[in-house]
Amino acid sequence: MKDLNDILAMAQNVQNELQKAQDSLDTIEVEGVAGGGLVKVKASAKGRIIAVALDDSLIVPSEKQMLEDLIAAALNDARAKADAASSTEMSKMTSGLPLPPGFKLPF
Repeated sequence: MKDLNDILAMAQNVQNELQKAQDSLDTIEVEGVAGGGLVKVKASAKGRIIAVALDDSLIVPSEKQMLEDLIAAALNDARAKADAASSTEMSKMTSGLPLPPGFKLPF
């Protein structure tokens, strides 16, 4: 049964490492931009929106639709960067694990 205990210990270790990686994702910040930097959105690698910054020149009532479009674009840019940062961090964590080909984490 030593082999089973080794497998269980390794599974517990993988679970602990995954939790550490997930916890660290909320500390990584990315910034999405749109409109040549007129709209900026900061997000965590988990996708949590931290801040939205608008250039003062955008606050014109007649430009409301454009502003809404730029905010949506900046949010999407931040989300894409958050996804990339998350993938990078998770691949760092799993690079040393003896996983079978094609096996993806988290489950």
